[in-house]
Amino acid sequence: MIGTRGRGGALRWLCPVSGLAWLSGCNTHQSALAPFGAEADALRSLLILLLIGAVLLAAGLFWLMRRAVTSAEGAITHQQGMRMVLWLGGVFPTILLGGLLVYSLPMMKPAPVGPADLRIRVDAQQFWWRTQYRTPGGPIEGANELRLPVGRTVSLELTAGDVIHSFWVPGLAGKMDMIPGRVTNLVVRAEKPGHYRGVCTEFCGLSHALMAFDVVAMPPAAFDAWLAAQARPAQTEAGAGAQLFASYGCGACHSIRGTTQAGTIGPDLTHFGSRRTLAAGILEPTTQNIARFIRHPEATKPGVRMPAFPQMREAEATAIARYLQGLK
Repeated sequence: MIGTRGRGGALRWLCPVSGLAWLSGCNTHQSALAPFGAEADALRSLLILLLIGAVLLAAGLFWLMRRAVTSAEGAITHQQGMRMVLWLGGVFPTILLGGLLVYSLPMMKPAPVGPADLRIRVDAQQFWWRTQYRTPGGPIEGANELRLPVGRTVSLELTAGDVIHSFWVPGLAGKMDMIPGRVTNLVVRAEKPGHYRGVCTEFCGLSHALMAFDVVAMPPAAFDAWLAAQARPAQTEAGAGAQLFASYGCGACHSIRGTTQAGTIGPDLTHFGSRRTLAAGILEPTTQNIARFIRHPEATKPGVRMPAFPQMREAEATAIARYLQGLK
């Protein structure tokens, strides 16, 4: 029978542990504890195993300390004490840590990539993400969004165009640095569909914390249909918004396939109207938000390299925003 004091001690431990477990389930779109990728799932299993090992080591150390402090003088002979130190302080930790090392070493080996596997290049910029899907028909470019087919191996070719960034989708795989002039490969496989979130985890400037991107894991058939749609030119109509977009020189930085706008400095806007966020995961793509970002991007993202257009009238910015929303 557990006494009142024992129950109180147990409750003091149970409440924070259960609270942490409950909180871990609150965030499923950006959490390493809610994996949707095979690599993240393996990392979570390794984390649990390492925590168990740490608890066992701490328990052994605590037992040794308690025995040393509470045992009566002469209760333990020198030989018995040396045996306890040898087994609990030497042999047991060595076997435990060696086993954990042997278990974790194979996870460091890069996963194989076949010729038929999908390759996506991800280029980090200040402060947005350029994506490029390598297909037999040629590369298909997007921005601030990563789409993955469920159940297929995907090789992410990561690089940076200005400073060091770091790519992390907590539920998909571990972190990987993105270094200018170098391409590093991260092999991933999404295992369940859904909408998730990725971030930059290397300080890269004033708007480092405002540099996110959407991750959409899709059934293979839906992904193939989406990729085919992305390969087509923009469905756009000539109008006031298109004319203003051209007259303000937006095409010097942005590309819209199917038009004369072919800039490569900024994000490709060919299918901007189908994206779920604006400004790299920061804003909803409403007409008001788009118009405000066009005129004063620095108000949303300090240090952004996109030029401001304070001289642009609000009606003109609204017309351009509606034109961009129509790019499906």
